[in-house]
Amino acid sequence: MRAHTDFWQGSYAVAHRVLLDGAALVRDTAPDRAAALLVQAVHPSWYLGERALAETLDRLTALPLDGASPFAPIGPYLAHLDRDRAGRPPSLGDTVDAVRRRGGVPDQVLMILCGAALALGQDADAHALATGLAAESRTRGGAGRLPTVLFFVAEGEVFTGRHPDALATASEALGLARATGQRQWVGQFGSVLAYLDAARGREADCRRNAEDGLAGGAVGGISPGAPWAHWSLGLLDLGLGRAEAALARFERLTREPMRHHICATRATPDLVESAVRVGAPQRAAEPLERFERWAGSVRRPWADALVLRCRALLAADDRAEALYAEALRLHDRDDRALEHARTALLYGEWLRRARRKAEARGRLRDALDVFDRLGMRPWAERARGELTATGVRDRGARADGAAAALTPQELQIVRLAARGLSNRDIAARLFLSHRTVGYHLYKAYPKVGVASRGELRDVADRLGL
Repeated sequence: MRAHTDFWQGSYAVAHRVLLDGAALVRDTAPDRAAALLVQAVHPSWYLGERALAETLDRLTALPLDGASPFAPIGPYLAHLDRDRAGRPPSLGDTVDAVRRRGGVPDQVLMILCGAALALGQDADAHALATGLAAESRTRGGAGRLPTVLFFVAEGEVFTGRHPDALATASEALGLARATGQRQWVGQFGSVLAYLDAARGREADCRRNAEDGLAGGAVGGISPGAPWAHWSLGLLDLGLGRAEAALARFERLTREPMRHHICATRATPDLVESAVRVGAPQRAAEPLERFERWAGSVRRPWADALVLRCRALLAADDRAEALYAEALRLHDRDDRALEHARTALLYGEWLRRARRKAEARGRLRDALDVFDRLGMRPWAERARGELTATGVRDRGARADGAAAALTPQELQIVRLAARGLSNRDIAARLFLSHRTVGYHLYKAYPKVGVASRGELRDVADRLGL
């Protein structure tokens, strides 16, 4: 309890030391209790840097746990958060199954596993576990715990390019965090919203939300929202063509105590693109080397595709084409459409510069369709400008991007209504009154061009709901 109090007040170093000392007291007499304390210690150590994280993981893996203990599979899984550890981590699904066969652990421990899985590139498994934990919290009326697990839901949605879903999740969770006084999650979700603002080119909103994420830095550590805030501000600058400012922002993520964070890893392709655009590819060398090691350990085709995109950006012209083509082959065009689109844009730009305009058009159109659908104005304008340079006449944004006109709450409610939930069901799920749900639906129908709930179900796919 002391450690939790210190942590939520921003004293991460104190919370970390209290948990380590508590685990040491019961290490030999109650190793399961020591394991629970050390798993919790992973959270504050994450904000203190790689050394604190490695110390915590070393203590956890050294515990004399019985093989039948539900904590026995957790240490070997979390140990892979230490980037110096070789080998491929086990899957989150297998780890959770092994834990549950042994009797189970508290939800707080499963939440730590969600965060670890995202750091290890197991996005789909992490999202599935977090979504299940969120559903259980809603069923129990556990609004106070929801922000924690919804953060992992939102991260999974951002990483897979499902920006409308992430916007709805983060907006709901931010409201809950404010209502329950959870300062850490206010900053975290503010930074996630800043990222989504950056993708859409909303500079004022992005900067305002990022400031919330950067507030409240702790002594000896960082503010919880800082990694997302720096990534967001860098993405904003990159999208708006300010590559030097973007590179400087991304480079902050490559230094302690942030360089092991999820955002530092995921932002590396953005850093490489920025470095190439300013004519300083050498500034991307060390971060890309770390990213390649990470991709090699997680062994996901989408991660390999991002490595290939980075290599294509850095390659001489005679090698770039093969690298772009192989990256597009490995990208998951359905479940990770955004990353496919960004690679297609870069490849289309390369083809256009090589005077292969006809070939460039197909890549650029593919990219533009995705950017328009997600409301990513700076990226859409860039793709549209490239298409114009190939001789294609300018065209406006897609008409079926109507969902982009909805507020985050309207989007969330409309999506649930399109799935057949009643106003009362939606109200219970979102901790709203059914009258509030009805009001939001009344406001949303004209924006998406429908007059009734029945019509909403009929056009949900076309609207991207």
